[in-house]
Amino acid sequence: MFRYALRKFLYGLAVMGGVVIVVFVLFNILPGDPARMTMGQRSDLQSLEAVRKEFGLDKPKTVQFFLYLNDLSPLSFYENNSENKEKYHFLQVFSFGKQAFVLKWPYLRRSYQTKRNVTTILWETVPNTFVLALTAMIFATVTGVFLGVISAVNKDTWIDRTANAFAILGISAPAFFAGIIIAWFFGFVLSEYTGLNMSGSLYNYDPFKGEVMTWKNLWLPMFTLGLRPLAVIVQLTRSAMLEVLSQDYIRTARAKGLSRGSIIYKHALKNALNPIITAVSGWFASLLAGSFFVEYVFGYNGLGRATVNALEMSDFPVVMGSILFIALIFVLINILVDILYAFVDPRVKLA
Repeated sequence: MFRYALRKFLYGLAVMGGVVIVVFVLFNILPGDPARMTMGQRSDLQSLEAVRKEFGLDKPKTVQFFLYLNDLSPLSFYENNSENKEKYHFLQVFSFGKQAFVLKWPYLRRSYQTKRNVTTILWETVPNTFVLALTAMIFATVTGVFLGVISAVNKDTWIDRTANAFAILGISAPAFFAGIIIAWFFGFVLSEYTGLNMSGSLYNYDPFKGEVMTWKNLWLPMFTLGLRPLAVIVQLTRSAMLEVLSQDYIRTARAKGLSRGSIIYKHALKNALNPIITAVSGWFASLLAGSFFVEYVFGYNGLGRATVNALEMSDFPVVMGSILFIALIFVLINILVDILYAFVDPRVKLA
């Protein structure tokens, strides 16, 4: 089991290495001077040179890449001085001369616009996006499995056709388009009845109470983000249930006189869950990435909105940090799912 997990971890590390290379190359061929983005167009040459030296922009591209890798790596080499200790917050393992081998959190550098550490920006926005993705996934899974089971049990009836039409509509509608329609219809046209807003974040500022959690601002983006995985889960559940319901042991259970509910939920659904688990595990990471446009449409303060805003202002460190974070989530979830399959399904080889 350890060798299997180690191999998956090394594969994940190789994938992250490829993502880092692509991100670095992509954002280094884009036009714009990072030093001027950080200090402003009217900054003096001395300030610009200080910023270029801080980020290593005065060095060749290959050297810049290795400096970037050194910043991202939790095990790094830095000059052993008070300035670097304050900047990187590292724990020194050992030193040799002026250099030190250190243990630290990955340093994603700082925003060109706000001068804040990208890690701090991520820690402030990721929890909101995580709540949005998690609630959307729960909504999509529960509703999708229920509709899929109802559709399979009532095959070729108006219930089945309605569920299929809903699934096709959910798969076909892009998230940003569906978000605009949903925000307008439920947050504007029917706002008097729904009590929902067209835009708003999970936390809103109240001058008397400070930051207040506003759950109603979560419902519309949650529904929009969960619409596509819901449609996929409906189709997967329906097809898996139809296959299981045609098996011999289901006919045997009917012949024994078991109740319809017991046959469907205790026997059929339990054995139809494997493709659904696969879809749910894959979609959760996708929802974190897919939240970008949904958050922007609904004005929801999360990782997606922060990334889109940073992209509009050419704030590349924030965009690069967001991409690397999403890629890391994808890799970690895939590793965990593969290990989970190794426990659940004996046909998966651990060697």
